[in-house]
This record gives sequence, C-alpha cells and structure tokens, in this order.
Amino acid sequence: MNAPEAKPANATPLPNKKPAVLVIDDEPALLEVFAAALSTHFDVTTAGSVREAEFILHKNPFKVVIADHLMPGGNGMSFLVRAREEYPHMQRILVTGYMKPEMLLRSVNEAALFRYLLKPVAVTELVKVVQDAAKLHDQSVLAG
Repeated sequence: MNAPEAKPANATPLPNKKPAVLVIDDEPALLEVFAAALSTHFDVTTAGSVREAEFILHKNPFKVVIADHLMPGGNGMSFLVRAREEYPHMQRILVTGYMKPEMLLRSVNEAALFRYLLKPVAVTELVKVVQDAAKLHDQSVLAG
C-alpha cells in the first residue's frame, strides 16, 4: 500500500474557494449590480462608504478592491492610496464618472492602480478586469 502523496506548500487553493473582492460605492443600486456580476467568480464584500471599507479591510484580506472615486464622506482615490501602503499586494481598481487626464495620471501613479474604469462600466469588462487583477495579486504574492 502506497502512502498518500503530500501536497506541496504552494498547492493551488481549493476550487470552491473564491478570491475575495471588496467593492466600495455610495450608490446601493450600483453596489448591487457589481456584487451580482462578480459573485459567480468572487467572494464579494460591499461597503457603502470609505469609513466602512476601512473597517472591513482591517478584518479581512482581499485580493482586489474596487472603489468609486467621489463619495460623500470620503474619496475613493485617497482610500486606495492608503490601501496601497498597508496592503501592497492587493490590487486596486478605481471607478470614476469623470476625471481630468492629468488628475487621472497622478492618481494611477499614487495609488499604483491596476486599472481605472469609466462609468458607466460594462459588467463584462468589470468581471474581466477583476479576474486579471486577482491573477496579478497571486503572481505578486508568489514573487514575494
């Protein structure tokens, strides 16, 4: 009788374990649409404000965070800049209705954004971008 094979330390996670994603937006309808679109591929957590997102972020690890740019009581870009400092491997995506090109370039650099998406965001594009971001997260963690 053969001994069972030991799994290597870097074995792939179980197939039923979905990558964790945090979505932040002050519009409940948009949060609902994004969560519904992403939930078949990801374990989605939503937050209606930057303050709520910061609380959630300190309790759970996420591979990807998606933040709306302008929200009452907090700026999504500032949140993503802070998140970069604390969680460098977590991939950051900004959703914005409008931003001047020079502001956008500065924001992309400061927060080291994976991508930014202009509203209205196509659900298929959102899912693809988040899938790519989750893959990059895994590669960056493996690279150290």
